[in-house]
Amino acid sequence: MRIAEIYPSIQGEGLLTGEPSTFVRASGCNLRCWFCDTPHASWNPEGEDLSVAEILGRIELLEVDKVVLTGGEPMLFAEMIPLCEGIRRSGRHITIETAGTLHLPLPCDLMSISPKLSNSAPDVEDFPRWHKRHEQTRDQPEVIQRLIDEFPYQFKFVIDKREDCDEVLTYLGRFPSILRDRVYVMPQGIEQAQLESITQWLKPWSEEHGLQLCHRKQIEWFGFARGT
Repeated sequence: MRIAEIYPSIQGEGLLTGEPSTFVRASGCNLRCWFCDTPHASWNPEGEDLSVAEILGRIELLEVDKVVLTGGEPMLFAEMIPLCEGIRRSGRHITIETAGTLHLPLPCDLMSISPKLSNSAPDVEDFPRWHKRHEQTRDQPEVIQRLIDEFPYQFKFVIDKREDCDEVLTYLGRFPSILRDRVYVMPQGIEQAQLESITQWLKPWSEEHGLQLCHRKQIEWFGFARGT
């Protein structure tokens, strides 16, 4: 499958924040969020075609215990099944970062699900075809239910405006089995000042509703840069 980048860094979001991790970024996505911070794996997919054996070899060379399979949308690719099986055989922890629109039967230690709210759609005038496809694809409740039934999970919702918070509560109401302590709300942005501005009102709201605030520590640590 096409891989945009493989690099060692530190997990900056969610349950495993602070953990050294190898990131494997698949190139290609079935959605087109306007705020996507990895356009080189979605809007303008880059990378090289690598075999599963080549990917596993590069992971092995980095000698890191945790592996994050991200994108783009990694669950687009059937090669993820043997890739995850190979990572599991090496004894490493596997996190998969997904929008929750696709399911694959594979081993995974943490399914990190980031459902796309209505705030994610690309502009209808500038990108009419992608707007329609995005809206048709982004909400797949049957897939979400399978993922939470089959895998350890966390949820990350991107919050841009206060109205998005009501949509998160409505979404969670559709899935009463989702544990609130596994639900993170994350400010939208790629600049520290913007993240801090949203965090000021998002933090008390998250505490009021028993949800977790998701910091984007990689931006605080490294700035907005590829390979971090």
